Amino acid sequence: MATRLARFESGLSELRYFPTAKHVRATIDGATVVDSHRAVLLWEPRRVVPQYAVPAADVVADLVPGAPGDGDTRGGPVRMGEEAVEVLTPEAGFGHHTAPGEVLTVRIPQQERVGAAFRLADPDLADHVVLDWDAFDEWYEEAQRVIGHPHDPLARIDVLRSDRHVRVERDGTVLAESSRPSLLFETGLPVRFYLPPEDVRFDLLRPSDTRTTCAYKGVASYWAVPAGDAAGAPIDVAWTYPDPSPDAVPVTDMVCFFDERVDVVVDGERRDRPLTPWS
Repeated sequence: MATRLARFESGLSELRYFPTAKHVRATIDGATVVDSHRAVLLWEPRRVVPQYAVPAADVVADLVPGAPGDGDTRGGPVRMGEEAVEVLTPEAGFGHHTAPGEVLTVRIPQQERVGAAFRLADPDLADHVVLDWDAFDEWYEEAQRVIGHPHDPLARIDVLRSDRHVRVERDGTVLAESSRPSLLFETGLPVRFYLPPEDVRFDLLRPSDTRTTCAYKGVASYWAVPAGDAAGAPIDVAWTYPDPSPDAVPVTDMVCFFDERVDVVVDGERRDRPLTPWS
């Protein structure tokens, strides 16, 4: 019997790590606090993107024992995928630990970052500490700054021009229609349809103050529909990358709509709304 590959679900319940040959650095207030040639990419159970773990000796700071719950716990688990698996995304916050270990505060002479490190109890990684990406000001892989989260060596994006006919509707109103989309395929996420701005009804949208960061695509700006939710407040329905990262240059200034919040009709077939953190 054939096995269907399902990388998104595979291994989610386990503590996983992957050594990297990259020189990894992180700074606070311009000072290098993490400097390691021995980093590993690490996924705590149910985490969908990796974090960096480095030997404690590669952290130029005091690692002070903290208390459970210290650190960033602003979010929580969400469900996504065909099986509605409960997962932790970067928005969940670093403080939700799902592996045994000790919470630590990173202390330098000028300041401290509470709960920004986690010493793993696993014997294979006993000398390593996992680090909160957002607790540091800048991260570098070699000499290149990296934003959002570490790059996953098993994830990628792929942009292909297409001649599919795409129509985007919300409550029966057509927001965009195009026969020249670019399709962006990203590991673990639904295919996204990026449309030329000339094919979008901007008169039905309004600019949003929302900005988000993707480690692979860059910083996104958003568009909303007025009176979009039950309370009459605008709701974000689309985004664009005005100055994307190199891998996403083919979708520069193109507009992509949330399949989760609008109806997307491709070649006459209405797509199901996927279950993701943005549903």
